[in-house]
Amino acid sequence: MTNSTRDIYNKLANTYKNDVDKGSPYNAYYERPAMMAALPPTLKGKKVLDAGCSAGWYSSQLLHQGAEVTGIDVSPDMVEIARQRLSEAAFLCHDLQETLPFEDDSFDIIVSSLTLHYLKDWMKTLFEFSRILKAGGTLLFSVHHPFMDYTRYHCEDYFKTQLLTETWNKPNINVDVSFYRRSLQDMINDTTHSFNLVKLIEPQPQERMRDVDEKSFQYLMTNPHFLIIKATSNKIEGTI
Repeated sequence: MTNSTRDIYNKLANTYKNDVDKGSPYNAYYERPAMMAALPPTLKGKKVLDAGCSAGWYSSQLLHQGAEVTGIDVSPDMVEIARQRLSEAAFLCHDLQETLPFEDDSFDIIVSSLTLHYLKDWMKTLFEFSRILKAGGTLLFSVHHPFMDYTRYHCEDYFKTQLLTETWNKPNINVDVSFYRRSLQDMINDTTHSFNLVKLIEPQPQERMRDVDEKSFQYLMTNPHFLIIKATSNKIEGTI
């Protein structure tokens, strides 16, 4: 993950602090409900890593469902906000592209929301996820849908991993955010190198979004925007 990603989310920290639970309708009525629906309704006794925890929305939900939660993020300012909000969870600042500071077989579940598209190379990160997951542990992550990025940014080569930049207009701040677009086959092949694919989800918005943002609701009902992948670690117990 580049320093620019860390710097961007440091700049966004105050915005997320004041708007972490409502935020964009794309989060509140689209990505978040679909991600949570892919998890068990109770996580009591489960150790869960929130990888790319930002200001801690997912961590709070996981705690509410009974999990023992650790959050990790590249932005120190986001980590500090998460710590202030949730004293019951452990948070640390760390780059997901580096070796993760956890022992083998430390977690039952890893949840990563809209984070992996900031990484140019997924392989080391996914290997590390597999290492720290228990055998058969679950990985659930969301990313930009490759079809959305390919068409929205008028890319010429679908199969080429490409760095794209867009401007986010947030309350009191506008920032340029860069991320990587990659093909669906690359996403799946990288994931299944260390995991067994369980489910590929192309979510649609909740009906409640119609009242909040009719235009976005109609768009998301007919166009994929985010992609969710659920997988389980394919390692044999006691091995990496």
